[in-house]
Amino acid sequence: MVNSDQLRLLSVSPSRLGQWLDCPRAYRLTYLDRPRPTKAPQRAIISIGNSAHATLARFWDLDEAERTPPRVLDVLQEVWQDTGFANPAQSAYWRTRVGSWLVDYLRGQDRDTQPVAVERTVGMPTSALAITGRVDRVDERDGELVVVDYKTGGRPLEQGSARTSLAMGLYALALSRMFRRPVWQVELHHLPTGQIDAYRHTPESLERKRAEAESIGLDLRQAEDTYRAESTDSPLFEPRVSALCQWCPVQAHCGPGLAVGPPHPGWAGLEALDAIAGTANPGTTNVRTTNQEDAAP
Repeated sequence: MVNSDQLRLLSVSPSRLGQWLDCPRAYRLTYLDRPRPTKAPQRAIISIGNSAHATLARFWDLDEAERTPPRVLDVLQEVWQDTGFANPAQSAYWRTRVGSWLVDYLRGQDRDTQPVAVERTVGMPTSALAITGRVDRVDERDGELVVVDYKTGGRPLEQGSARTSLAMGLYALALSRMFRRPVWQVELHHLPTGQIDAYRHTPESLERKRAEAESIGLDLRQAEDTYRAESTDSPLFEPRVSALCQWCPVQAHCGPGLAVGPPHPGWAGLEALDAIAGTANPGTTNVRTTNQEDAAP
């Protein structure tokens, strides 16, 4: 007889799967422990990303006549998050910097064609998982749907980032089911530099992404079942200790993580971001596409 646990789909998101791969201890602290441990305050670099995403989401709600640089900057000011910055002057500086990224980025986009979807929640079941996520933008180009994800991190995109992204593959699969049409093209748009890393999936490559997610999900199900039996004593939630611990929002609740060193200040990472930002020419995008024949097997 099949029991209810075997029938139950494990609810996950790409970020949840990624957290498990990054550090099982941080996963436990973030998703399983109750009462939920208090997280460190939001970092400035996260505030920048949230503000940029919110501005671009609202941009497509504007009338076409309002899609101008001054209006973009107005929207950014309305949605700006100032958490994590050292002081108001630093926050104001970065609001100006992000505004220049967004204006330059949008000059290189087709602003007259409305996306098919913006900030769209997507979901799909597999044999073992119930996968949900949120897609930044879905375009229609030449009769095909294209998945667009915005990035604001302090490193330029590595070639092949779109190809290796589990999240982007899962979004393409979910959108294919929701819209009942194939979705092959996925793109990462790095706002600070204007880089675009694109990849065109095949049925085989998308099947590999589904299988990868299910493989991670099997490990997660075992870990969560063990947690229900053993709670925090489960050995499956050992931390992956590294220099990244000083960036972890739940470091305060992890002894091995604390031993690495004190947490970085909320404004850490801004210098690196400042150094790479604006390397693309205004109004242009650096598009880099990985084709199937270029991809490693």
